[in-house]
Amino acid sequence: MTHLLAYILWNPDLMAFHIGSYGVRWYGLCWLIGLGLAYYIVKWLYKDQKLKDELFDPLFLYCFFGVIVGARLGHCLFYEPDYFLSSGQHIIEMLLPVHFVQGNAHFADNWLFRLTDGSIAFTGYEGLASHGGTLGLMFALWLYYRRTKLNLWQVLDNIAIATPITACFIRLGNLMNSEIIGKVTDVPWAFIFTRVDLQPRHPGQLYEAIAYFLLFFVGWHFYKKHKERIGTGFFFGLCLTLIFTFRFFIEYTKDVQEAFEQQMLFNMGQLLSIPFIIIGVICMRRAK
Repeated sequence: MTHLLAYILWNPDLMAFHIGSYGVRWYGLCWLIGLGLAYYIVKWLYKDQKLKDELFDPLFLYCFFGVIVGARLGHCLFYEPDYFLSSGQHIIEMLLPVHFVQGNAHFADNWLFRLTDGSIAFTGYEGLASHGGTLGLMFALWLYYRRTKLNLWQVLDNIAIATPITACFIRLGNLMNSEIIGKVTDVPWAFIFTRVDLQPRHPGQLYEAIAYFLLFFVGWHFYKKHKERIGTGFFFGLCLTLIFTFRFFIEYTKDVQEAFEQQMLFNMGQLLSIPFIIIGVICMRRAK
């Protein structure tokens, strides 16, 4: 066991803080920070482009619900369809942040209702997929465009500039949850996720968080130098191409999330990244 001391032992408290008996998880807090930063970045972009405040006001709600609903449905339908489509209760679990517990099984202290043959526990949304979140966001922005009549490419470009910073904090939330872990490795910066096992693993979540943080500044730099490209789809294409190309290759350092991926040449995360890369390249070529 002494050789394990050379690596980073990772076992943070899941809760960032408590308000009375209610605990706020790091994961939820990271989502909130990421969405909050994106809110202020896009608000500044709207102001810089002389867009009216009333056009910005509904944007956050469209984006918030689009990302959450899309990410939840994406996880359930892409990664666990056999479970979530197998019964009415499981469909409810897909749509609501609850879990049906049969018999007298213990499920922390999060009981909402106690039933004769089981209970319903509040769990939050355990399982969110970034590819689904991207699709949900794109659909929500289309609805927003239909309502405001703004240039759709301008809307997509502005959101694309802010998106990497949100993605960065979401991956930090995954790191705090010790989920989406990397493959076993002997690199000196390996993390030992003690809630998972005692194997040194690639901190894939941290790799992604750092990459998305840097990609945000790439997009911001391009905006400051080439504001005339806003509304052409260039920034939207750049965001999709950079994020999902990196996502495709970083998957080689990550452990599979579901058993069915073991026999696949490319895992689900890689397969779902390819269409977004293609769309991104097409948008950038169109912008020229």
